[in-house]
Amino acid sequence: MNAPTVSPVTLQNEYVTLEPLTLDHAADLEAAAAVGELWNLTVTRIPGPGEARAYIEEALKGQAEGRMLPFAVREASTGKIVGCTRYYEIEPALPRLAIGYTWYAKKWQHTHLNTACKQLLLEHAFDTLKCVAVAFHADENNEPSLRAIEHIGAQREGVLRAHKRRRDGSLRNTVCFSILAEDWPNVENWLAMRVNKLAP
Repeated sequence: MNAPTVSPVTLQNEYVTLEPLTLDHAADLEAAAAVGELWNLTVTRIPGPGEARAYIEEALKGQAEGRMLPFAVREASTGKIVGCTRYYEIEPALPRLAIGYTWYAKKWQHTHLNTACKQLLLEHAFDTLKCVAVAFHADENNEPSLRAIEHIGAQREGVLRAHKRRRDGSLRNTVCFSILAEDWPNVENWLAMRVNKLAP
């Protein structure tokens, strides 16, 4: 089976545009992270002052190697870049991938934005890329992310103990979730209802 190529693409709905991440987004990402100094969060990795360029270069290296596909998140009503997200752990032979490295400016956390982004990413993964499964991973201590992943309809699979190191050097346990292709129709309907309910 020949799966479609996972290549840079712009995904858009009425709430958000996911555009291919480039070095031109560096200043906007640093501005998005500045309110609340999001880089101080230990349960996720967000670039601090002067770090966005290296953060993007690392993501683009993963893209060049076929492991990642990073996006900048542009909020529709303001037209501003408010965060980023990406596909990673891309396995073309299945095909299968994970969605993560996601963060948003403080103003847009706990809003409809995350649901709108996941709706686009999952739709592209299942309907265009024909993935058999999409995975999500989160720090065991990152309760907001764990709840957000569960709220989009992903199933918890288990925990990878001592899986990674956090920014402060401490060991992290990673909680794993997934959505299978056969789950997607129900998840798709749920996301559509949820984003309409949450949107202003």
